[in-house]
Amino acid sequence: MCSVTSVLADREKLAINDLPDLLVGSDTVVPTLHGSRRYINFDNAASTPTFKPVLEAVNDFMRWYSNVHRGTGFKSQLSSWAYERSRELVAEFVGADLNKQVVIYTKNSTEAINKLSHRLALKRSDVVLTTLMEHHSNELPWRRVGRVVHIGLQPDGTISKQDFLDKLKTHAGKVKIVAITGASNVTGYINDLDFFACEAHKAGAKIVVDGAQLVPHRPVDMKPHDPECRIDYLVFSAHKMYAPFGVGVIVGDRETFLAGEPADVGGGVVDIVNLEEAYWADLPEKEEAGTPDIIGVVALARAIRLFQALGWEAIIRHEADLTAYALAELKKIPQVILYGDTNPETAAERLGVISLNVEGVPHALVAAVLSYEGAIGVRAGCFCAHTYVKNLLHVKPEDEKKLEQAILARDRSRIPGTIRMSMGLYNTKEEVDSFVAMIRKIAAGEYAKNYVLDKESGDYSPEGFTLDFDAYYRI
Repeated sequence: MCSVTSVLADREKLAINDLPDLLVGSDTVVPTLHGSRRYINFDNAASTPTFKPVLEAVNDFMRWYSNVHRGTGFKSQLSSWAYERSRELVAEFVGADLNKQVVIYTKNSTEAINKLSHRLALKRSDVVLTTLMEHHSNELPWRRVGRVVHIGLQPDGTISKQDFLDKLKTHAGKVKIVAITGASNVTGYINDLDFFACEAHKAGAKIVVDGAQLVPHRPVDMKPHDPECRIDYLVFSAHKMYAPFGVGVIVGDRETFLAGEPADVGGGVVDIVNLEEAYWADLPEKEEAGTPDIIGVVALARAIRLFQALGWEAIIRHEADLTAYALAELKKIPQVILYGDTNPETAAERLGVISLNVEGVPHALVAAVLSYEGAIGVRAGCFCAHTYVKNLLHVKPEDEKKLEQAILARDRSRIPGTIRMSMGLYNTKEEVDSFVAMIRKIAAGEYAKNYVLDKESGDYSPEGFTLDFDAYYRI
């Protein structure tokens, strides 16, 4: 068993092989139809668990916790120091320059993009170019502030660079923002950010990168001093980086946030208020109304230290090895349908996110069997990327309309989707073997036949099998 203390004392000794033992909840057993089993988590693209060093950092900090800024007590001063020091760590982690850019904390990436969309002072006639690959968080906020135009996809599900160039030409002079995901939460494709940034800047636009999936798996350099390839705005979330304590991040040009009023107002964002006027505080306080999530920021800072201790080479190699192994094994099952790049040899060029279906078995049922019989956690559905998943599944427009009508009538029994297996730093080949073994059983029809569909939720559960959550945890 790896010692947490020894790892913290000399972080250079921290290795990928240490992580399964350092995972909080690694030995958790959960109920299944076949008795209690150790839980296996392949739902990391949604949110990650945390590691003992991160949790220990939070617990150590709690004795010093106090609200930040303006407090004169020692604890408040220390908390303020830690909170502000974290911005330097974040900037270093993503290659930002705090002389030109600012680190702003939010609740998550969704809130970050919403805040950013309101602070960019767009007109309704301004064009926001985004893609059919996007998570809803990088789609819906832009609809409220500008005219959204979508970049199409290639047959393999990658973004069409030619369509991007064509759209820039068609809307020349009107494109103000290019909003693009760094990597897909459905297929794991990694986008060529240098290309999109360079072309956006040539067209006089700025680029917003949704880094929620990319930042935890690949090094990011915002290149603030590169006028062609710089990333103007980057958002990401700590809960996908083994720090699930409620923090999101915007890193962006200071000038954007210096101008105008903050998106949210209240305590902490002003220097002085009278009955007629308010004078806004300096950045970044101006954009962080109310008491911030100080604990979440401490956790993020410690998680960043953990990434630095592991090193990107080891992280990428481990996740690529797991992805290649899983793809190779899944391809041996004739009934499995894989989406996106299915080549194990190119696993290092993508993220460890694998979307699949089992022919003849509804995706929600596959996910239910994995959980209720294999104690394996995955996600099923469209993963907040409805347009992209429906494109991958070749859902016809007429069928899409029928599905929309059914869902509005509270019937989700036929909603399209896949199941998603997503790798984490702590996952092992033995866990991949367990996943593949369960998929093989499902493909062969070797699972309980008493699953009942709840039409309203679209979920399956075994008839007569109830989960007593109070027996495991009480609030």
